[in-house]
Amino acid sequence: MKQPVSETESKLFYNQIWEHTGLSIGWRSLKNYSFYVLGNENEKQENPSIATLDALARYVLKAPYTNEVTRKNNEAHHPYWFLYRERYLEKVEVAPKAKNRFPVFAVLGIIILISGIALYWWYKSQAALSFTDDFKRTDEQSFQNKGWQVVNKNDEYWMKRNSLANSLTLFTLPGDNWPDTSSAPSIQNLLIRKLPQNCFKAELQMESFIPAGEWQQAGLLLLADSSLNSPSIRISLGYNDFFGGNQQPKEVIVQAISTPGNGEKPEEFIHFKVLAPDSAAEKPVLFGNLKHTALRIEKQGRHYRFLYAGGLTVNDAFKELAVKDLITEPRYVAIFALKGRVKDTPVVPVVIRKFILQQLPCD
Repeated sequence: MKQPVSETESKLFYNQIWEHTGLSIGWRSLKNYSFYVLGNENEKQENPSIATLDALARYVLKAPYTNEVTRKNNEAHHPYWFLYRERYLEKVEVAPKAKNRFPVFAVLGIIILISGIALYWWYKSQAALSFTDDFKRTDEQSFQNKGWQVVNKNDEYWMKRNSLANSLTLFTLPGDNWPDTSSAPSIQNLLIRKLPQNCFKAELQMESFIPAGEWQQAGLLLLADSSLNSPSIRISLGYNDFFGGNQQPKEVIVQAISTPGNGEKPEEFIHFKVLAPDSAAEKPVLFGNLKHTALRIEKQGRHYRFLYAGGLTVNDAFKELAVKDLITEPRYVAIFALKGRVKDTPVVPVVIRKFILQQLPCD
């Protein structure tokens, strides 16, 4: 930083501290501290309390979330401030007492403040790279503010997106990006956002989606550009009863395909059976395996990992389904639900609980 924070910036900084620590430092105080550090005139003395220094230290050290009551009951000795002081400030040189213009705590507070502000601006710069949406708000403005765009909107079904509170409901509408010489690629109500980084983890969490008709599926789609004709990679939970003329039991699968784009033939590289509906009909408890479903794609350069988790609880462990090197360089990630180009397959809801996008190290 080269100048003190403005009122708006200090309010943003206040919110960041509160969201990460559960503790509050007044935005006016933060603004005053920044003027004390970086302003031209420092006539007014600033002496942060030990509690304030502890809150700033918690923010810098990424301490566990707490609140004022819990801290007062369990950590009234302000351990994180002293931990920070011991860990980082042992070699800080303070001018001789006769020449010292500021109290020691003020000097140390200034150091923590500068570190905190620097961390805040770093966090802000990374916000576009690490993103989580739990879909508690699904109004148009919220989607726009969070960087989502709805492509090929079907107004009738898009209006039903908030059918279930604290979630996004999509529907398995007609369409597909699977190449077909007789039909242009099209996916309705495709929720898409930019991928601003090369190495990332994208994760989708769904609830109680049990595909039961031909080509019904929902999942994640990576696109080289915003056109469905572009090279793409997708992973989805879907229904399958096509076995090239062979008689086999119907199945619910996790499928992953890569498509070169421009109408070229795709490659299926994951076909993982999750459930056999006919068997589950005789033992309905098996449908509990689809209570919670999570799909994840991890990308580091051209190296991709594809993972799946499913079961009765939201925290079931991920299973690695495939590791594959692909030349596709996606620029967009999308959430989709579709039923292919089959007219008779019912349209069913897909409840989306959470989407996570996180930056990964590329080394």
